[in-house]
Amino acid sequence: MSQLHATAIAIDEQGILLRGPSGAGKSDLALRLIEQGAQLISDDRVEILKKGTDVIAFAPDTIKGLFEVRNLGIIKLQHLDATVIKLVVDLTSPEELERMPEDETCVIEGIELPLLRLDPFEASAPAKLSLGLAVKLGHIERVE
Repeated sequence: MSQLHATAIAIDEQGILLRGPSGAGKSDLALRLIEQGAQLISDDRVEILKKGTDVIAFAPDTIKGLFEVRNLGIIKLQHLDATVIKLVVDLTSPEELERMPEDETCVIEGIELPLLRLDPFEASAPAKLSLGLAVKLGHIERVE
């Protein structure tokens, strides 16, 4: 088991791990996704546990259900106790993004997971994340 500086949410029970340095937009993007129906798992710090071929994400006990909203403070939200991570999203600046990226993966706890890179502050970031999840899960076809 390990702990990551990240935010975890679930969209339709599919776990998403948002990674990036402090101020990268993890909570901002998560908030917009929660407003669209995503569920909070953990904000800012995420406990990670390998279970078979799955990576399970859950909140440390001290921050369960807590969510930081800049300029508003820490608020208590409904949350899921845990989720299986299906997609990792690395948050980055627009200059670092490729227009037509190759498929990428990353390894967490020895498990290879699909990876998507996004600018979290772009207005379309929540939609791109949802589409990216659907592509990575094979629900939508990406044409090469």
